[in-house]
Amino acid sequence: MKIKCIAVDDESLARKLLEENIRQIPFLELVGSCKNAFEAMEVLQQQRVDLMFLDIQMPGLLGTRFIQSLNNKPMVIFVTAYSHYAVESYDLDVVDYLMKPVSLERFTKAAFKALEIFRLRQHDAAPTASLAQPTAPDALFVNVEYALVKVVIADITHIESMKDYVKIYLKTAPKPVLTKSTLKAMEEKLPPDQFMRVHKSYIVNLRQIESIRNHQISIGHHEIPVSESNMSELLKNLKYSR
Repeated sequence: MKIKCIAVDDESLARKLLEENIRQIPFLELVGSCKNAFEAMEVLQQQRVDLMFLDIQMPGLLGTRFIQSLNNKPMVIFVTAYSHYAVESYDLDVVDYLMKPVSLERFTKAAFKALEIFRLRQHDAAPTASLAQPTAPDALFVNVEYALVKVVIADITHIESMKDYVKIYLKTAPKPVLTKSTLKAMEEKLPPDQFMRVHKSYIVNLRQIESIRNHQISIGHHEIPVSESNMSELLKNLKYSR
């Protein structure tokens, strides 16, 4: 299994060099290239990322602050021109700290450190994979107008798909949160015993449902359609959720 990587750097040339170095390492797979933390957040929402090669000094949000905001962060290798962040990086439990310009030899050494950690994690997870129950996060961070916004999962009533965006409706806010994502990506981040996709365009919080009538779910003043194919599963889930 290859380590899925993204390169995050606001400088185009530095980013291209990162991409080239990643392609030189057989066990690394480049799945995204981003010029800031907000683009990286979108990639993290869309797919699995095992390792980030991350610049620190970027406009909008420092790389150090970015990884502090993540609930389930991938492995991180800092690639920076500034040595004074080195001490702080140790507290963030990063794999390595590379100073620009980075030689391929030094880059390869850092990549092998990541590989060793990756293999250890895979080994530790394998024996108990069938028994382990993942701990559901209490909140998600989503990108809203170039800011990372915390959304408490228990406050979500339902989520609506809007092509490349989703609207997250909250019982604690008068307006929905609009973020660039897919319904499938959101579904994967939510606890399956609490949330269900009831329609191609909607996910609902089972605990927030007030009534169901004629294939319509009522939550507050919202009416949410239920697909015919999902109705029996919905009723089954409601039976066990009450």
